[in-house]
Amino acid sequence: MLTISKNKNLFLASILLILIGGIGYLVYDYYKLLDYTNGDQIGELVIPDVKGKPLALSSLKGNIVLVHFWAAWCGPCRMENRELTTLYNQYHDIEFEKAKGFEIYSISLDYDRKFWLQAIEQDGLVWPSHVSTLQGFDSEVAQRFGVRSIPASILIDQDGMIIGSNLLPYQLEKILQKRITR
Repeated sequence: MLTISKNKNLFLASILLILIGGIGYLVYDYYKLLDYTNGDQIGELVIPDVKGKPLALSSLKGNIVLVHFWAAWCGPCRMENRELTTLYNQYHDIEFEKAKGFEIYSISLDYDRKFWLQAIEQDGLVWPSHVSTLQGFDSEVAQRFGVRSIPASILIDQDGMIIGSNLLPYQLEKILQKRITR
């Protein structure tokens, strides 16, 4: 009888630890970006584009910009890409209060150039601002923003001020809707 009781207690303790670990991971995953909050200035980013040429985030100034961290090997990222493509097509040419349009600055945390470029094509990512150092989570920009899991994102206004982070596509759309010039 004592052995059954010990095994039952061990089993229940294991289940409890798994639940606590799962909740901990969800909290960890929610806070994908460290040290940056709404109202902070994002600063300049200059990362090689698909042709290897430096592409500055500031080249998109004047637009609302989603700085999007993703990778070709990331299933949830690839699913989110479909929704972001829809939002980009819908809001790219819309005039917003104080902003001339909506852009996406996609930062790939891939290691393999070929795989990255294939994913851009396969997912129909029509925006032109695709960048990567091909260093994955070890890239300077991932380290700078404390990116621990993907997809992750930072939404900035026309002046480079953070107005949201880690937004789901429906949350992004709500913000864009509120900023449309009426």
